[in-house]
Parts: sequence; structure tokens; C-alpha cells
Amino acid sequence: MKFNLRFVSIAALALSLAGCGAADRLQNVGKAPALSAIENPTTRQGYVPVQMPMPEPEEAHYNSNSLWRTGARSFFKDQRAKGVGDILTVQVSITDSAEFENETSRSRSSSEDLGAAGAIGNAVTKILPVGSTANAAVDVNSSGSHTGTGTVERSEELTTNIAAVVTQVLPNGNLVIEGRQEVRVNFEVRELIVAGVVRPEDIASNNTIESSKIAEARIAYGGRGQITDVQQPRYGQQVLDIVLPF
Repeated sequence: MKFNLRFVSIAALALSLAGCGAADRLQNVGKAPALSAIENPTTRQGYVPVQMPMPEPEEAHYNSNSLWRTGARSFFKDQRAKGVGDILTVQVSITDSAEFENETSRSRSSSEDLGAAGAIGNAVTKILPVGSTANAAVDVNSSGSHTGTGTVERSEELTTNIAAVVTQVLPNGNLVIEGRQEVRVNFEVRELIVAGVVRPEDIASNNTIESSKIAEARIAYGGRGQITDVQQPRYGQQVLDIVLPF
């Protein structure tokens, strides 16, 4: 009875969660997915300012009687991003491939015999079934084997550009950036998100930076819409995959 009540409770919870999402999806039947509004990333729910270990502060050195500023890429003004709200271009280039193959084989076999003779054997024979002898009172055999194989093969490639905004300047001068891009084609929206920490020195003179130079990089590329929805398992199947122990 308790098992049935627990199963009903889990099923009711799953249906309620699925119903909430289904209601929103039913309202958008026949409509293209809506684009997200442009907003300040720091006001988004769940936003947490980045805290990184900081080096010891260094004194600034100025060149007297010189019009050239140390570290500047332009004679009059450095056009690279350096403050909160500035924009720079992130050149996303990811080429990743990996191949692993493992094989494991294990086996074990054991045999144990126990017998008795003489006076002890005669005494043991009296309590054994008729026709049995004490020479092989106990005979134990066991064997076990295990074989396992695993193969992983992965190949990923992503090349694109995205503009990111400086959301925070850390005490040592490093910049926290975040960029979001949404492209809608018919009834499918493609999203690209890039975030991380960059050094101003790594920003090129044309105000671009390679994705490989972003520390704590978070790069997400995906989408939402009718095609993506068809590729996902149904809510019930996802719940069963989590709940079922086998």
C-alpha cells in the first residue's frame, strides 16, 4: 500500500511539472520562438560576481616628458575594451577530438577438499548418509569471470565570432566578459553564450580575443524550437529514466 501511494505521489509530481511546461508550449503553438529581451547580465536571476585570487598590488610607472602611454596600441587612444560596458569580439574556435578504448578481463578459479580418516573418519561416517565416506566430507568449487570493454570517440568543431560585454573589472585589471547571441531561422532559435575572464594584454589591437585565451571559459552552443523539441525524449520518459532503478 505504501509503495502504491509513493508511486502515485511521484507520478502526480511528474505530471504537474510536465503540465506547467506543456501549458506554456501550448500557448506558443504555431508561433515562432520568442527572442530573449536585451538586459543587464548583472541583474539576471542567479548572477554572482566573480571572485578570483588577486596578486599583490603593483605601483604604476609613468614615463615623464613622453606622449606615448605604456601599453597603448594607439597614439591618441587605446580602442580596446577596458571598462565595464565596453564591447569586444570573441573569436570562438574549438577543435576537439578524443578517442579512448579500454578492455578489461578478469577470471578466478578455486577448489577446496576436506576429508578425515582413522577414528575421526569413522565417527564422521556414522553421521553421514548411507554410502558416504569421510575421505571427501567437504568438496567446494568456485569460479568467476568478468570481461569489460569501453570505447569513446568524440569529434567537435565550432568556429564563430560573438560580441561580448565587460561586466566587471577585477582588482588586478582582468576583465569579466559575457556575450549572448540569438539567431532565429524559421521556427528554430540558435543560441551562443560566451563568458569568462580575460587579460587586457591578450586583447588584440583590433579589439578581438581568441577563445583559447579566456580563463574560466563557459561556452554554450545550442538551440530551442520545433526541431530541438522533437529531438528530446518526452517528459514521461525522462522522469522514468531518473526514477527507475534498473
